[in-house]
Amino acid sequence: MKVLIVGGYGVFGGRLARLLADERQVRLVIAGRSAEKAQAFCASQLAGANCEAARFDREGDVTAQLRQIGPDVIVDASGPFQAYGTDPYRLVRAAMGLGISYLDLADGADFVEGVAAFDREARPAGVSVLSGVSSFPVLTAAVVRALSEDLESIDSVEAGIAPSPYAGVGENVIRAIAGYSGKPVKLRRGGRDAYGHGMAESRRYVIRPPGCVPLPSLRFSLVDVPDLRVLPKLWPELAEVWIGAGPVPESLHRMLNGLALLVRWRVLPSLRPFGGLFYRAINILRWGEHRGGMYVEIKGQRGGEAVTRS
Repeated sequence: MKVLIVGGYGVFGGRLARLLADERQVRLVIAGRSAEKAQAFCASQLAGANCEAARFDREGDVTAQLRQIGPDVIVDASGPFQAYGTDPYRLVRAAMGLGISYLDLADGADFVEGVAAFDREARPAGVSVLSGVSSFPVLTAAVVRALSEDLESIDSVEAGIAPSPYAGVGENVIRAIAGYSGKPVKLRRGGRDAYGHGMAESRRYVIRPPGCVPLPSLRFSLVDVPDLRVLPKLWPELAEVWIGAGPVPESLHRMLNGLALLVRWRVLPSLRPFGGLFYRAINILRWGEHRGGMYVEIKGQRGGEAVTRS
């Protein structure tokens, strides 16, 4: 199987490539706008693996590029998916037209929600089109399904992810967060569609993995992720859905909260121009726990009684 990873030398694409490197039945194609970076990644990170490097520009003629590479599966790990322009699904359509299955690691709520429209065409064509195949919303939905197995209904879902400051976060992820910070974020609140403001409202939570020392109390701030749209469709009775991120150190997190409030109050138009600066800052100013974590807490009903599980 030939697997093309667009953005394959980036943070998340690179991790996926390294995980697949010892799968002998898979031939990896590491691609991006820079063929030189793709070649360097193959040489340094995938030595001995069945792989090749290629240049792939998703703003170019994607159909011609796909024909030349000839993959069986495409994984789009590039992004930021919130900034894919006026024709965000051109790669999806090109893949379907050539009978190539498509997956992405999208974290953009609008983008992931829109991919569902291709299901009707994908099924008779015999290809898979899967979007948001990442921590959010895949892990969240799986945990909610497990926690609610014997409940009659689910009233609310709250979840958050706290990456270690040493884990490494891609620049496109930081640019995406900067882009929606302080902007309206669609969510479910009070049993109806409502809006919060990205990174401008926060909650605290202590992640307690079974059998492990709990993480410190962490500050989580609202993020615009696919879960906010996906979970209410899976569980229509949901009255509340809130998803946050808990980046550390908290001092930088609070600075971002303050800047997001300036956008919300329209003092600043957007934090998007500061995305590169934020990325450099988090890679220089690192301290605190080496551990990261994720939590999911649900509230529901069983036998007429309120139940909370996490």
